[in-house]
Amino acid sequence: MSWLRALRETARSGLTVERRRLAPAIAARGALGLALVVGFSLAVFGPAVAASSAFGAFQAAIATFQRSWRPRPTLALASGGSLAVSTFLGYLTGAHLLLFLALLLLWTFLSGLAWAAGPTAGIIASSNVAIMLVTVTLPTSVATAAGHAVMIFAGGLVQAALVVLLPVRPWGAQRDALADALAAEADYARRLRHDPVAPFDPVPLMTARSAAAVTPRQARRRPAELHGPRRLAERIRPVLASLADPAVGAPAEGPQRDRVRELLAAAGTVLDAAAHAIRHGKPVRLPPAAVSVLRTPDTGTILADRPHRAALRLIALLGDVVETAEPRTETSPGEARTGEEAGEEAGAGAGAGAGTGAAGVRARAAHPSLAARTRPTLLRLAPVVLAKMRAEVRPGSPILRHAIRVSAVAAAGYLLGRVLPFGHGYWAPMASVMVMRPDFSQTYARSVARFGGTLVGVTLASGVVQTAHPGTYLSAALAVLCAFGMYLLMRTGYAVSQVCVAAYVVFLLGMEGSGVTQTVRERVLLTLLGGLLAMLSYAVYPAWETPRLRGRLADWLAASGRYAAAVAARYADPAGPGSPDVREALLSARAARVAWHDALGLAGHEPVRHRGLSHAAAEGAGHALAEFGRAAMLLEAHLPEHGAPPLPAAAGLAEALRETTERGAKAVRERTVPVWDDLRETVAAWDTEVTDPLLRKAARLLLDALDELSAALSDA
Repeated sequence: MSWLRALRETARSGLTVERRRLAPAIAARGALGLALVVGFSLAVFGPAVAASSAFGAFQAAIATFQRSWRPRPTLALASGGSLAVSTFLGYLTGAHLLLFLALLLLWTFLSGLAWAAGPTAGIIASSNVAIMLVTVTLPTSVATAAGHAVMIFAGGLVQAALVVLLPVRPWGAQRDALADALAAEADYARRLRHDPVAPFDPVPLMTARSAAAVTPRQARRRPAELHGPRRLAERIRPVLASLADPAVGAPAEGPQRDRVRELLAAAGTVLDAAAHAIRHGKPVRLPPAAVSVLRTPDTGTILADRPHRAALRLIALLGDVVETAEPRTETSPGEARTGEEAGEEAGAGAGAGAGTGAAGVRARAAHPSLAARTRPTLLRLAPVVLAKMRAEVRPGSPILRHAIRVSAVAAAGYLLGRVLPFGHGYWAPMASVMVMRPDFSQTYARSVARFGGTLVGVTLASGVVQTAHPGTYLSAALAVLCAFGMYLLMRTGYAVSQVCVAAYVVFLLGMEGSGVTQTVRERVLLTLLGGLLAMLSYAVYPAWETPRLRGRLADWLAASGRYAAAVAARYADPAGPGSPDVREALLSARAARVAWHDALGLAGHEPVRHRGLSHAAAEGAGHALAEFGRAAMLLEAHLPEHGAPPLPAAAGLAEALRETTERGAKAVRERTVPVWDDLRETVAAWDTEVTDPLLRKAARLLLDALDELSAALSDA
C-alpha cells in the first residue's frame, strides 16, 4: 500500500462515527462524580484546586469505561492514585527544566512499556502523562502541590465509591462476553446447515474465557448462571462440526443430511435463547418448535453410528446449557471458589463423555483438587506487569519502539511548546502522548481525529466563553456537561469524543480565567504540531507488522501442530475427552491464530511492501491452517474414553505431526516452502494400520491442509 493511500484510509478511519449502543446511566454516573468533586473543591478550595481534582475525577471515570474484567472501582482508584503521584512529582521538578525533562522522559517511556500489560494499562498510563502536563501548571508551592495531588486522588476515590453505591448493570461485561460466545455458537450452527465446513472465529470463546477469571472478591458475588455455559459452549463447538462435516458425519445429501440440518437449526435457536437469558438475567424461553426437534425419537432411526452419537451428545449438551443459563439468586460457595473454569482447566475438552451434564459440571466444580481460574488483586498484579514490561526491553520489540518514540516525541513537543510564542505549550506534547499507539494505523487515525475534534471543540467552547463570559460556577457546569457528552459518545469515535474533551478543558481552565488566554488558532496549531510529531516519529522509527507476518504464521503453524499431536497422542493413550494437555495446546493454537489475524489486519493498513508474503499468499496460508485446526478438532470431538483400547499407531502419527510442523515453521521463518514428506509416509502407513474411517479421513485432512499451506507459500 502506498503512503498516500495509507494516509487517506487512516484519516477516514479516524473521522468515522460509528453507531454504538450508548450507556447513558453510566455516563451520568461519571458526570455526577465529576460534579460532586468540582462543586466541593470550588466551594472549599477555589478554582485551581477544583481544576486539579476535576482532572482526577474525569480520568478515573474514563478508566471505568475501559474494556477490562477487573472491578471498576479498582480501575478508578488506580487511575486517580497514579495521576496524583505523577502530578506531585511533576510539580517538584517543574521549576527545573532538565529535571522535568528527565521525569517526562522516564514517565512517558514507562507509559509506553505499560502497553505490554494490555491496552487498559497503556491507555491509563498515557492519559496520566498527558494530564500531568496540564495539572503541574496549577499549584504555586510544594504544599499546594501536595494538596492538589490529594484532591486528584479524592476524585478517583469518589468515582470508585459511586460505582459501588450506584451500580449499573452489575456483571454486565461478563454477561455480554458469555452471551456473545453462545450467540457465536448459534450463528456457527446455522452456517453449518448450508456450509458443512464453515469456519469458526474462536475470539468470542477466548473473550468469554478471559471474562471468567475473577478476583477473590468477585468470586464471592458472581451470579451462579455465569459459571457453566461457557465450558459447555466449548464442548458444543466440535460436536457441531463433527455432526455437520460429511467427511466424518452424515452424508452430504439424503434423509440423514436433512435431519442434521434440522438439529443444527434447533441448536442455533436454543443457543440464542440461552444467550438472551444470560445477557438480560431472565429465564430461558425456548420456542416449542426447537424443543420438538430435539426431543423427537426419529433421530435414532435416521442417524446411525458416529452421527447418531454426535446428535445425542449435542442434545445432552444443549439441555445442560439451558439448565445452567437459568438465573438463580444464590451463588454456590463451592462454585464461587472453584468455578466452572476449574473443570475446564482440568481438561474439559471437546467431547462429552462421562460426567457430561449439569450434574457433572457441579461435581467438577466441587472437586477439591481443581483450582479456580482467578485474577490477581491489584497489588499482586504489580510484579506480573513489571515482568511483562521487562520482557519487552529487547531488540525488535514493537512495545519498546513505541516507548522510545513516545518519550522522544513528548520531550521534543514540550521543548517546542516552550520556545514557540503561544503560551500553554503543553498542548503539543499532550496531543502527541494521547494519540500515539504501538501500531501505525491507530496512531495516524487518532492524530487526524484529535486535530479535527480539537478544532471543533475549541472553536465552540471558546466562542461560548468569548460571547457569554460564563462565571466560575457556570464554567464548571459547562465542563461537567461536556464530560457527560464525552462519556456518552466515547465509543462512537475518537473524533467525536475529542470535541467534548477539547471543550471540557476550555471550560475547566476557564473557571480561573486561564481558559481564554489562548486563541483558537494557537491551541489548534499546538495540537496540529503534536499530531504531526507523532506521525513523523512513526515514519522515522516504525514498528511495522508486515515484515513479521511470516513469524506470526510460523508460530500459528507450530502451535497448531502441537495441538494436533496432543489430540493424536490421546488415541494412543486414552484419557477421555477431558485431557488437560489437549486443552492447553488448543488454547495456545487459538492465541497464535488471533495473533496472526491481528497482525494481518494491522499490516493491511501499512505503507509497506509485502516483503515475501503477498496478501494472496497470506490469505491462502491462513485458510490452510484454519482447515488444519478444524481437522484436528474433528479428531478431538471423538476422543476415546478413559480405559478404551489404545491405538499404538497414533503415537507415531502424533510424533510425526509435532516434528514435521516444527520443521515447517522453521522453513516458513526462513522464507522457504515447507515439505511434508515424513508426515506423508506416516499417513500412508496409518491408512494400512487403522481401520476406523474417521481416523483415516482425519489424518488425510491434516496432510491436505499442510499441502495447501505449501501451495500458498510457493506463490509468495
